[in-house]
Amino acid sequence: MATILVVDDEPDIREVIRFALEGAGFRVLEAGHADDARRCLTAEQPDLILLDWMLPGRSGLELAQQLKLNPKTRAIPIIMVSARGEEQDRIQGLDTGADDYIAKPFSPREMVARVNAVLRRARPDEADDIEIAGLRIDHVSRRVSAEGQPVEVAPTEYRLLHFFMTHTDRAFSRSQLLDRVWGDQVYVEERTVDVHIRRLRKTLESTGHDRLLQTVRGVGYRFSEKP
Repeated sequence: MATILVVDDEPDIREVIRFALEGAGFRVLEAGHADDARRCLTAEQPDLILLDWMLPGRSGLELAQQLKLNPKTRAIPIIMVSARGEEQDRIQGLDTGADDYIAKPFSPREMVARVNAVLRRARPDEADDIEIAGLRIDHVSRRVSAEGQPVEVAPTEYRLLHFFMTHTDRAFSRSQLLDRVWGDQVYVEERTVDVHIRRLRKTLESTGHDRLLQTVRGVGYRFSEKP
């Protein structure tokens, strides 16, 4: 579970962001100004910082610059959040070393998609080969096999399968799967997930591996060897 530090002086905005991030499976830390953020960073290093530009006292822009100069914090990805949406403002925010820039007002779902996109870029590549119960993915060649026999998997179903096989025994909601698998395609409807789950199960049915893709009532889906 990735941890996101949200730095914003408006409690209502922090609440909206926290609700969206927690709904997407993230753990959230909160800070109302730069000094609060520094105390949080002393106690714990998050996986990403959502940083408002217009903070009381020291601005988010100043804090971002300081964090990028500090060897202990410069590797933490930063998404700058601001009501200042002009091109020059975006350029200035990104020039501080921020990894992305979101202009207010923004869609919580878009914000989650951007967080996921930045985290994907920041993380090292996942294992090239994964095998579970005889089902194998060669991620370099994008090939799938079951008990040594090749399995033809469509591109979207492949991404879905790869995500599940690298996140086993965890239940994900449809919205979480949309954010983690479809990513920036933020307008895909949740029922699309069910369609691709059915297609993936059909693909895996002949070898019995469809049993690994389980429905979790009231939540969504999980991939597990356990019954």
